[in-house]
Amino acid sequence: MMSVDSALIPVLDGHNDVLLRVAYRQEGEDYSFFLENQDGHLDLPRAKAAGFAGGFFAIYIPPVSDDSHAPLDRYYALEQAMLISSCLFQLERQSGGELKVVQDVGELEGQVKSGRIGAIMHMEGAEPIDEDLHALEVFYRAGLRSIGIVWSRPNAFGYGVPFVFPSTPDIGPGLTDAGKRLVKACNELGILVDVSHLNEAGFWDVVKISEAPIVATHSNVHAICPVSRNLTDRQLDAIRDSDGMVGLNFAVAFLRPDGKRIADTPIDIMIRHIDYLVERVGIDRVGLGSDFDGALISSHISDVTGLPKLLNALREHGYSQEELEKMAFRNWLRVLKLTWKS
Repeated sequence: MMSVDSALIPVLDGHNDVLLRVAYRQEGEDYSFFLENQDGHLDLPRAKAAGFAGGFFAIYIPPVSDDSHAPLDRYYALEQAMLISSCLFQLERQSGGELKVVQDVGELEGQVKSGRIGAIMHMEGAEPIDEDLHALEVFYRAGLRSIGIVWSRPNAFGYGVPFVFPSTPDIGPGLTDAGKRLVKACNELGILVDVSHLNEAGFWDVVKISEAPIVATHSNVHAICPVSRNLTDRQLDAIRDSDGMVGLNFAVAFLRPDGKRIADTPIDIMIRHIDYLVERVGIDRVGLGSDFDGALISSHISDVTGLPKLLNALREHGYSQEELEKMAFRNWLRVLKLTWKS
């Protein structure tokens, strides 16, 4: 088993949106991923100080109108996906070996052991992919190893849940025929299919079709916070039965029982979600999926440097060193070994 420094447990994170900051920084903005910043959640100096070992770096396509849930034009989505993907590869090239886009579990384990960042190329919403799936093959060859069928809007493959509180995720129909083909193609290639943002009917289609573990990279417990983005008990049971995984989303609106966006939200509510997930799906199937640089998170975490604070709070709550390591990074390695084919 991989040994780690007990003083600073490495963290593999199920979701971050730092590539949005890199790709769309404002003209004249004094921002660099390689310098410590006072705003935002994630940069290289703060990541290294916190033991952040990498994880899923999202390619998310911003909306083109005030209606964030409106469908996107595929050619616009493809153009933006190329821009954001190139930013990820530029970070790799400019990092001096501190960041690597990983394509297999061995590479990811190597980054964790060395204290460097392993970046998993993740597509949050399949809008850049054509229904014939030609682009999927190309993105896979470029390094794509994880894809969310939808963000919280409909596309050619399925239907995302809009951010509604209170609401169940049972909103809209299931996967389209193209969506079902996408799941099968991802299974064949060894691309992780992320059910975060997917509506409940689509979720059950993935459960029926997929031969891989069911994974929600950044979602929480609906029984605690009844927002449409969170997972019901039945969904959690299906994830458990598939030997899948749930990454805890740090967004306060998906944590708080009242669904409010209040930064002064105690870490205790995060622990409550983790306790529930551990009880429902098992300690081997729970991880972290922060949504850094993509959501309002607790001021008690603040940014990536708050990860050790969360782990220490979990330790004080009663979780052992072995259990903390599972939730911090080992469970992500486990589920990726079951999913990736390279």
